[in-house]
Amino acid sequence: MTTDHLAPAAIHRMVAVFGLCGFAASLATRALDPLMAELAHDFSAPHGEVALLATAFALPYALVQPVLGPVGDALGKRRIVTLCAALLALTLVLCALAPGLSWLFAARIASGLAAGGIFPLTLALFGDSVPLAQRQVAISRVLGCSILGQLCGGILSGLVAEHIGWRGVMGICAGVVVLAFLVLLAEARGRPRAPIGPRPQLGASLRRYGGILRTPAARPLFIGVFLEGMAVFGAFPFLSALLAQGNLSGTAQAGLAVGSFGLGGFGYTLLAPLLLRHLGQGRMMQVAGASAALGLCGIAAAPLGAAWPLLGAFLLGLGYFMLHNSIQVRVTEVAPQARGSAVALHAFCFFLGQSLGPAVYGSGINGLGPATTMALGAAGILAVGAWLGALRPPAGTQRESPERKTA
Repeated sequence: MTTDHLAPAAIHRMVAVFGLCGFAASLATRALDPLMAELAHDFSAPHGEVALLATAFALPYALVQPVLGPVGDALGKRRIVTLCAALLALTLVLCALAPGLSWLFAARIASGLAAGGIFPLTLALFGDSVPLAQRQVAISRVLGCSILGQLCGGILSGLVAEHIGWRGVMGICAGVVVLAFLVLLAEARGRPRAPIGPRPQLGASLRRYGGILRTPAARPLFIGVFLEGMAVFGAFPFLSALLAQGNLSGTAQAGLAVGSFGLGGFGYTLLAPLLLRHLGQGRMMQVAGASAALGLCGIAAAPLGAAWPLLGAFLLGLGYFMLHNSIQVRVTEVAPQARGSAVALHAFCFFLGQSLGPAVYGSGINGLGPATTMALGAAGILAVGAWLGALRPPAGTQRESPERKTA
């Protein structure tokens, strides 16, 4: 489903509105990562069990994608994004009020389901509305807002939680999502209502997904983003424990590391036009894999000093967002008539990788040790960047390649 492309002023407005939504959702997504040690203490639970709160968010986020993709294509992507923002605010309030760990797990599952309809459908909406030559830069700016949310979430959790507690952190996240929801409502006033298409049918949806998966350009992107999510985000719930092994302040240092990861990604958004112009998308993906691999090795070097994990997190963020944004743009062109469904499959694979990552890293750390596990993760993300960067991009990106045009 495509629409007429927007004028530059309308694109800037769209970036601002949906950038705020991305900021709010990312603030909520990563805010608990630096607090796993504190949560384990509060609930008298093993750290490995509490670390699965990351999976409790990411796995429902992944599993809801096959449903939300066709629903967004049929009912309107803006409409579904607005509804999901309202539901995310409600579920974050439930997180803050959770009386026990099982209740917190349930609320995080509900949060993952709600958040699943925000950024993926925003990505599909940009695919519908923004010309391809400007799309990677526009999406990178929305991604920059999302990164800023991760940056603020890490700093907020690591430095403020000792004063307001993890419940206060969740309450702040809920308030920011409410603000994003109100902005979406205000932006919709005076805008023609999106037409409602035919009601999604299970058989038609399955055939559409089958057609996308049979597209040669799509399969490597979905496999690559699954491995990327596992390699990069599987380590995050173990940051505080890894840093504590280096005699560093676990929670505070983990919060700063998450913040450094966000700074690296934010740096990418500033450099995106320059990188595209001088490297091209393919070579940029290969450089991204190398940067992310070096970042994971830097985090593993925490026992050598406090600067190493911060530098490593910065390089990891720079490489990850460089690679992920390039994958996102390619995904928007693998099935132009069903972008919602294509992006839903992309998000499903990505968050499935994220949800499995903590279990894989946890098993590796227990069996092989932190250094070997992080080295294997580094080798994996290096291989993904090299592989995807060497592949021919989808046909649409060849017709109007952002690598050859300035935005």
